[in-house]
Amino acid sequence: FNLCYKKTLNSDVKLINNVIAYITRAKGKQLRPSLCLLAAKISGELTPHTYKAAALIEMIHVATLVHDDVVDEAYIRRGWPSVNKIWKNKVSVLIGDFIFSKALSNMVELKNFDALEILSSTAERLSQGEILQIEKSLKKEMTEKLYYQMISDKTASLFSASCEIGSITSNGDLIKRKALKNFGEKLGIAFQIRDDLFDILGSIDQIGKPVGFDVKKNMLTLPLIHMFDNMNRNKKKVISRKLFRYTSKKDYKSIRYLIEKYGGVDYAVTQ
Repeated sequence: FNLCYKKTLNSDVKLINNVIAYITRAKGKQLRPSLCLLAAKISGELTPHTYKAAALIEMIHVATLVHDDVVDEAYIRRGWPSVNKIWKNKVSVLIGDFIFSKALSNMVELKNFDALEILSSTAERLSQGEILQIEKSLKKEMTEKLYYQMISDKTASLFSASCEIGSITSNGDLIKRKALKNFGEKLGIAFQIRDDLFDILGSIDQIGKPVGFDVKKNMLTLPLIHMFDNMNRNKKKVISRKLFRYTSKKDYKSIRYLIEKYGGVDYAVTQ
């Protein structure tokens, strides 16, 4: 998988290779390609197309991370300075575009129409989920129903695609393919809720980014949504204004205390 991944991303442009080398040195968990490989193994046998699919899935994921860091103005990724911190936004956006275009151009090598359709649909859902989160966060309109819709597109779609395409590349039957697709969707939702909890409770060493980052960016995650649902209107207005101007550690600790007080953490854990 790693050989296939690096080979696919190779370029004749030195700057591209330098940035790609920097990105790939901090590999992360590589959870999505691992799910692809495991799903293929469950469904049958791993094939050359399985490794190719796993590489394409990781490329799509990495491209979205590079773009997300620009949009979020994030300067830490996986415990290292982000691409936009080192090379600035213009290069970051173009590198993300390059990785994404490489993934798209190599999809045809899977030689399977279903896999192409899944990856294309997933790419659309990823963008749609991110834009929905930004829109609702700006308007402070995120409800629990919208939250689940957003994380289904933004996160769970690629988990689901990873599992289903792994099954397809090993010629898995329709029953296994559907079961793995649904498993991936549920796992992706659980993964995002847990990630949102880490943003409140974790440390930078655990999650590879500053804690409280989503709060600082006014991203309304499940613990925050549940907190607001259990407040009266006046209290909600006061806390909303505080969130909007949140800047200090003291403010963050106060907000964290309120999230826990109103059951936001416990509620998210039980979902």
